[in-house]
Amino acid sequence: MNSNSLQIQQLNSKLLACVSLQKVVPPPTGWIRAIRNAIGMSMQQLGKRLAITKQSVGDMERREKDGTITLKALREAAKALDMQLVYGFVPIDGSLEALIERKAKELATQIVLRTSHSMKLEEQENSEQRIKKAIEERTISIKNEMPKNLWD
Repeated sequence: MNSNSLQIQQLNSKLLACVSLQKVVPPPTGWIRAIRNAIGMSMQQLGKRLAITKQSVGDMERREKDGTITLKALREAAKALDMQLVYGFVPIDGSLEALIERKAKELATQIVLRTSHSMKLEEQENSEQRIKKAIEERTISIKNEMPKNLWD
């Protein structure tokens, strides 16, 4: 096992821990305002904890709701609310391995079909079964090599 696949496995286990979080829908007002209101903290009190004005707290809550707040500001707000900010990524394909498999198959298909098209023009067309096998073989090769153009 090469170090790259070990790194993928270790990172994938961390990412999979975030899978359950993707179902959590943020409150319509944003987390900061929702938590602040739930615990009965005023904007002025939160502002004092953050060393900012009440108006700046309102601006921060608005930026969070709009999705333009920085991670740094979220961390600071979480700390002021006696919370911890947690964030992560969840692979759309379910795992890093599945993501790499999909991208490798896409690239392999592109390469094989391009070659197949050239062969067809030369009247040396391969069967559909042979093309499918070539795509599978090329996919394995691409996954093992992990070329940079996999992400183009």
